[in-house]
Amino acid sequence: MLGQHVRQFGEKLARRRPVEPRNGSEISTPHLNIFSLVVFGVNRTLRVGVYILAGVVAVYVAGPAIIISLLVAGVFNLLSGFYLAELGAWVPRSGSVYFNSYVTMGQLHAFITGWTLILPLVLATAYLTRAWSYNFDSLIGNHISQKLEEIFSEHMPSFLAPYPDFVALALVLVMAGLLILGVHGAALVSKVSAGFNVLLLSFITLSGFIKGDLHNWQLTEQDYKLAASGSSDSYSLGLLGSGEFVPFGFEGILRGAALPFYSYFGLNAIVTKGRETPNPQRSIPWSLGIIISICFLAYSGVSAALTLMVPYYQVHPNNPLPQAFHHVGWAPAGYFVAVVILCALFYSLLLVMLTMSRLICAMAEDGLLFRGLSQTYARRGTPIVAILVSATLSGILAVLFEIFHLLELMSIGTLFVYFLVTFSVLVLRYQPDQNFSKKEKVLEEIEMEPIVGASPLESVPEAGTSNPLKSLCNPISTTPTRKSGQIVYGCAFLLVLLLTILSLLLALWPSRVFSGDPGFTAGAVLLLLLIAGITAIIWRQPQNPSPLPFRVPALPILPVLSIFLNVYLMMQLSSVIWAEFGIWNAVGFAIYFGYGIRHSLEEKRDPQLPASTSQTLHEHTPGAESS
Repeated sequence: MLGQHVRQFGEKLARRRPVEPRNGSEISTPHLNIFSLVVFGVNRTLRVGVYILAGVVAVYVAGPAIIISLLVAGVFNLLSGFYLAELGAWVPRSGSVYFNSYVTMGQLHAFITGWTLILPLVLATAYLTRAWSYNFDSLIGNHISQKLEEIFSEHMPSFLAPYPDFVALALVLVMAGLLILGVHGAALVSKVSAGFNVLLLSFITLSGFIKGDLHNWQLTEQDYKLAASGSSDSYSLGLLGSGEFVPFGFEGILRGAALPFYSYFGLNAIVTKGRETPNPQRSIPWSLGIIISICFLAYSGVSAALTLMVPYYQVHPNNPLPQAFHHVGWAPAGYFVAVVILCALFYSLLLVMLTMSRLICAMAEDGLLFRGLSQTYARRGTPIVAILVSATLSGILAVLFEIFHLLELMSIGTLFVYFLVTFSVLVLRYQPDQNFSKKEKVLEEIEMEPIVGASPLESVPEAGTSNPLKSLCNPISTTPTRKSGQIVYGCAFLLVLLLTILSLLLALWPSRVFSGDPGFTAGAVLLLLLIAGITAIIWRQPQNPSPLPFRVPALPILPVLSIFLNVYLMMQLSSVIWAEFGIWNAVGFAIYFGYGIRHSLEEKRDPQLPASTSQTLHEHTPGAESS
């Protein structure tokens, strides 16, 4: 009896959402080429947050080596784009990462993905509003921040911002009101904003090379003392590192690489569009490579210009670029840059809040979050409750936390989403044929005995029996079976555990591992041998031969390396960030097991009924795509 209840509970967690297949009239004729996809992708991915991020990472984490950090982040995002492309290729219709996870991996995996996605979106809203507030305050002589700091600084705990930013809160509420009234980003405004963004990036980069000084990449302790003696601004000097171009060492580069991930966020919209090209297997990787290369050049150009114009320890962390122009004597250019950044941040904030509210509304439509969050404003059709709740949470975070803290927490959420996507691709490739189409699923249920909530491991029975140990390295079937799929699932979970332990070892005690300490070195070697052995077992299992628009190359080696890099970069973040991320997940699991698992659409939906209207929400809103 207990075993039956456990099995039914597991089936609920693995329940997948059927999706209506496209009919002939809905399938679009491939019309995009690589150039069109690159233009679309640059417009979606080139984010204005880098104007603030460059200052924060340079002064606190990496110094001038932020350029190397951005390169590492760019390469990793390229790999993540490949996994997003294959995950979307398994689903007959285009949708968000959350939607694709629900269709392919099941309900619990989809909830974790969606809940984790909400976190960086909420934090991005707080981050952008706080950045807007700093830029606005700098234009009017920093009067707001000085007054608020005088009043509140003595009463604020050390782990919070020096003063509550009420300007940021007011901006969030104004943006929420605009979204409720139906103000969205029009296509023309989007193109104009992207054009101004590219022009501003080019202007900043050129200015940096004109007014910059290469000596700022070769700073010494004497330069730091000289700057400290002549500084009239108490918070303008950061820490002095021990090197020149790489002042905070290899650790600083890796920690810096973990922070800019949100600057490349939005790749799902690109890979979704990539399916509209004549040859996605060629177009998607080429387009992703070109897009990320362009973004890297733009981001590294801004970072290089900033650190050439101003010594990294004198960079203003919250308002870096306008202050940099003031530092080199180009005050009019500083005001111009501040005004353009304000406009760009305003538009970017609108899109992020729209995406966030759409995702929350879609999860509420599916019953995984409280149904009340899906209520819409009848006259405008906007998800009013989702907008108000998410805006309130973002506003509170913007009031209380500094930009650097928001950025760290945002990065761990983004990295965890990429980890979930990579894990999904690794597992799905080795599963037997799965019917994600709703009509095919209904036909199967008519012809065969019903199976409640079939999981990805229940699609094809094992052909014959064999020695379990022999089946690990020498499977009988040349196509995936239920047993081979279970083997890959078990090996994948074990790999994640071993890679996490190895990452902890390398992140916390790197010197002891590489210096030849017997215990630590032997432990690392043993972990590597186990990881190699388990990877070999997965490699020996048959892959699903189903034709897909795009397939990630070099499985399982590439996903295993990506998971390791992903977890290792997450380990570079502080224990406080991990604790806060754990609290966020604990709240999410409480909502899911207390409400979502009993009220989900799959719990109540009859197999013959059409899918929820939230499927349409996922497919046709810009916000859902960029999630």
